[in-house]
Amino acid sequence: MSIPVARLNHAVLYVRDATRAADFYAQVFGFEVVEAAFGGRAVFMRSAAGENHHDLGLFSVGEAAPRPPRGSVGLYHLAWEVPTIDDLAEASRILSAAGALGGASDHGVSKSLYGRDPDGNEFEV
Repeated sequence: MSIPVARLNHAVLYVRDATRAADFYAQVFGFEVVEAAFGGRAVFMRSAAGENHHDLGLFSVGEAAPRPPRGSVGLYHLAWEVPTIDDLAEASRILSAAGALGGASDHGVSKSLYGRDPDGNEFEV
């Protein structure tokens, strides 16, 4: 028997400053702050189109926190789906303007953009 997972409910990231990271995700993805806790050291955000309490949690760990070296065990990236190819083209423009676009790929079954948030956490659209 296996667990019948329907979809990913939310993701939580450790970031250096949750408020700064929340500003990035609000600007680039239009995520809304649902709740800020512990003096802004934890921020919970939701996609405007989402139905979850939150889609993304951000927890501050401090400015001196190191990034794990690339290729170490851990999360590689988060991926968000957009409804249309035109939305993906607009995402490219938005990520470029934010200095966050890292690359693009055609996987045959899908097309993707890759970017990084201010802490270097990679995401795919």
